[in-house]
Amino acid sequence: MLSALRSYLLPAVRLYLLGLKVLLVQLFSRPPRLPVMPRQDGKVAIVTGGGRGIGYEVVCHMARLGAHVIIGGRDEQEGLAAVRRICEQYKEAKVEFKKLDLASLQSVRQFAQSFKERDLPLNILVNNAGVMLVPEGRTEDGFEQHFGINYLGHFLLTWLLLDTLKDSGKCGHVSRVVSVSSSAHRIGEIRLNDLNSCQHYSAHTAYCHSKLAQLLFSSHLHQEMQSGGFPVSSCAVDPGMVDTSLYRHLWTPLRLAQSVIAGLLFRTPAEGAATVLSAALSPVLEGDCGGGYWANGHRDVTTLLTFDPQLQLSLWEISLQLLGLQ
Repeated sequence: MLSALRSYLLPAVRLYLLGLKVLLVQLFSRPPRLPVMPRQDGKVAIVTGGGRGIGYEVVCHMARLGAHVIIGGRDEQEGLAAVRRICEQYKEAKVEFKKLDLASLQSVRQFAQSFKERDLPLNILVNNAGVMLVPEGRTEDGFEQHFGINYLGHFLLTWLLLDTLKDSGKCGHVSRVVSVSSSAHRIGEIRLNDLNSCQHYSAHTAYCHSKLAQLLFSSHLHQEMQSGGFPVSSCAVDPGMVDTSLYRHLWTPLRLAQSVIAGLLFRTPAEGAATVLSAALSPVLEGDCGGGYWANGHRDVTTLLTFDPQLQLSLWEISLQLLGLQ
């Protein structure tokens, strides 16, 4: 009983204390501002979860700069409405919506195959979509939802599009994979024998674990691309605590408190998108300058665990096995 209580209560307390710390930092610091970025004419970008929140702001800005942006999302009505709004605002925008359900590996494969059949380049992939603190449940393929959606679905999507990313990059204009992470990774752990969180399930624990897994994947992918001499970079980005619908599964008292203080302490989606856009578009992040973990508009220090090469490799190999990839 005591062990189970610790498994449920302690992760929640740790996550909320971390959130409080992040809010205090945000209170006493200026939100990151996006510097002027060059035009992106001729470039193609995919943004998962681009129908709302941070993803929507990323899509808007890329479209305004001339990129051809594809929103990958589960909610078709929401995605098409986002496309309409952007096209009304920017008459020359090249934006479209394609169905992508990260909780279904079949949907991920269909999305990737459909994109590759169009023979378009892929210069930017923003792995933005995600869930937080959802009740215990499984994806279509039997994976715990945080692990399956935040991490494994994006792993598969990136893997299937990797050849296109390699072919689209070139010296001085590398293709970029940007994974939207969270400071919650700092209190995450990777239990290689229990990635599906079957033992004493906690939504708080599962969320933190999935964000750490995302960071380990991002780092290992960058190393693989660099060692292979491929014109692709990979980085992870923490947008901070942003006023989006991601918090709808908070405990009811905390959700009510969040709705009150969000306007004062949380960042707006546009402010949250600034670091994501910098990682995706900034000319100074070419070549060896890319990669890493970014927060508040600059490269940031993260936990030692994220640099563990054996843990990175083990998670990578297990993920390939789970997805049936070679």
